[in-house]
Amino acid sequence: MLKQRSSGILMHITSVPSPFGIGDFGPATYAFVDFLEKAGQNCWQILPLNHTTSSTGHSPYSCYSAFAGNPLLISPVLLRRAGLVPKEALAGWPRFPAERVDFQKVAAAKRSLLKMAFERFQASRRPAGYDTFCTEHRRWLEPFATYVALKRHFRGRCWSDWPAALRDRKPGALTAACTQFREAIERERFLQWVFYTQFLELKTYCHDRGIQLIGDLPIYVTYDSADVWSHPEVFKLTRSKRPRFIAGVPPDYFSKTGQLWGNPVYDWDYARATGFDWWMRRMRHNLLLFDLVRIDHFRGLVAYWEVPAGHKTAQGGRWVDAPADEFMSTLFRHLPAAAIFAEDLGYITADVREVVAQYHLPCMRVLHFALGGDPARNPHMPHNHIANAIVYTGTHDNNTTRGWFEKELTAPDRKRLAHYLGRRVTAKDVAWEMARVAMASVAKLAIIPMQDVLGLGATARMNHPAKTTGNWRWRMRDGQLSASLARRLRELTALHGRL
Repeated sequence: MLKQRSSGILMHITSVPSPFGIGDFGPATYAFVDFLEKAGQNCWQILPLNHTTSSTGHSPYSCYSAFAGNPLLISPVLLRRAGLVPKEALAGWPRFPAERVDFQKVAAAKRSLLKMAFERFQASRRPAGYDTFCTEHRRWLEPFATYVALKRHFRGRCWSDWPAALRDRKPGALTAACTQFREAIERERFLQWVFYTQFLELKTYCHDRGIQLIGDLPIYVTYDSADVWSHPEVFKLTRSKRPRFIAGVPPDYFSKTGQLWGNPVYDWDYARATGFDWWMRRMRHNLLLFDLVRIDHFRGLVAYWEVPAGHKTAQGGRWVDAPADEFMSTLFRHLPAAAIFAEDLGYITADVREVVAQYHLPCMRVLHFALGGDPARNPHMPHNHIANAIVYTGTHDNNTTRGWFEKELTAPDRKRLAHYLGRRVTAKDVAWEMARVAMASVAKLAIIPMQDVLGLGATARMNHPAKTTGNWRWRMRDGQLSASLARRLRELTALHGRL
């Protein structure tokens, strides 16, 4: 999958500068792609694009659907260019913070704009491709659109608290609901069509400039989602369709009591009996959108941490085996060219390493994890890297490299880092020094978070694992991309044979 030395940038689309309070598929994102091209980068890694919710702090890893896109990423400028909103609708846009996403205010402003766009859409002739899109994506689009319409009708209540006939998707009740909420359902179809139209145009622009898109697939889905409502048999639920177990991880680097994610776990016996049908559709969907897909928490496909529902921490869970070999062989039988790689961080055991090796999956190496343990055995130490790997300075779950240096390293850690680098580094230059180490690695692909390219501190961190508020908000300020920054990054890339 990783055929030549290359490099790229990690930054979610929400972090791109925009006058609309959140990064979107509009002109500033195209300008960022231009920057990547000038900087000699050939990959752009983003976080999941799925439909986020306010109840989970708009985490891209906790969404209404494993298939539906996030309407907050729809570009108002592109809506205007398509004739779906008038020019004056953008003129009075509220002012938003330059370095943070205020999701509540952004959602309110975009809700009004998208309503206006839908009304214009209804009053005009259907654009070419709309009906084709709805037909091709029907299997996930219809349940999703119906779920959102019903959730709005029931004032945000979880689907398991809806009237039993709708909770259990009785045919008569669904038919009546589709009639009653026809317009609301059509609105959700429309928003998904706009989302995917804008995204695929951006993808084409990336490809035309030699930029590949790397996507991220969260292993779990949210309980209150269209997926669990429409496919409860895929998960371990009670007769009343409540989770019997929830997902998480035991105590680790990020949390002393482990992480209790709250997602329902999969019924792998059912998945195996159905040829992993739901999973195959999900994988195919993501591989159509992205050139390379990271499977987040890959170890959950080999063995997963299962916590009885109702527990307050993840400490009372247990490891349960998943049918990894059957899953992977089925995946490559259905999709022989599936370009995926494993997020193999945290508690990784021999069985996980064996599956990664058996299927020749690229793995991850993170420089922030290199200073701990035995330097002869720590896989994150640069001298232990392998070619079939993707090396990062840090990921979206880590602090920025400057924040890591300033806030997390102990005095012995800094001394060890200086010995390894051959010189002392300061907070000002540590991010670029670690980027140099990543670029020099034997790993075929090097990914640098945009915060590290900009040398930003801890306030630019994207996510604090196990922290439920204040995440996913960082935005790059307009004007931070410059020709000199592009030249510096290109020179570093060329020096290490990654152009």
